[in-house]
Amino acid sequence: MHRADPSEWTPGGQYGFCESNFIGAGRQINDIRQGWIEFFRECRLEVQFRRAADYFEKGERKAMQSLLDHLDQYLAEPAFPSLLHGDLWGGNFVTGPEGYACLIDPAVYVGNAEADLAMTELFGGFSPAFYDAYKEVNEIAPGYSVRREIYNLYHLLNHLNLFGGSYFGAVMRIVRRFYGGW
Repeated sequence: MHRADPSEWTPGGQYGFCESNFIGAGRQINDIRQGWIEFFRECRLEVQFRRAADYFEKGERKAMQSLLDHLDQYLAEPAFPSLLHGDLWGGNFVTGPEGYACLIDPAVYVGNAEADLAMTELFGGFSPAFYDAYKEVNEIAPGYSVRREIYNLYHLLNHLNLFGGSYFGAVMRIVRRFYGGW
């Protein structure tokens, strides 16, 4: 999936998708952007931060804005855009009747493959065999463990917006990690 040609959904190496969709019950904005970092900032993190605004105090909003302003210090433009599942966690993986792996309930868009990989690790992860097989066909650039935190911030913010305050601490741990002004 990450190696498929995504030009049917976003022409010319762009990021986003031909239409917006849903991540769980939350609206997922997929407006087309030229760059990955721009897309992730504007269509993923900023949208979720705005939706969750009532959870945060002034200093916390300042920290989030700082993270958004400096996102290019942590994320990198990928070598190529990839078709993403968008909500790739263990609950969206099932074994079909003939024993084949099946992915369900996508929140599809074109982005950086690392965002999908990060989501696989957010709620318990897949088997080590999955990650070994993935690494055989997809290079994972150095620094992924740092970027993984930022990619999963999107999903934690979405969970904060959908399910409430129990996700606030996890969101703020990531924001604090990338903000030096505390």
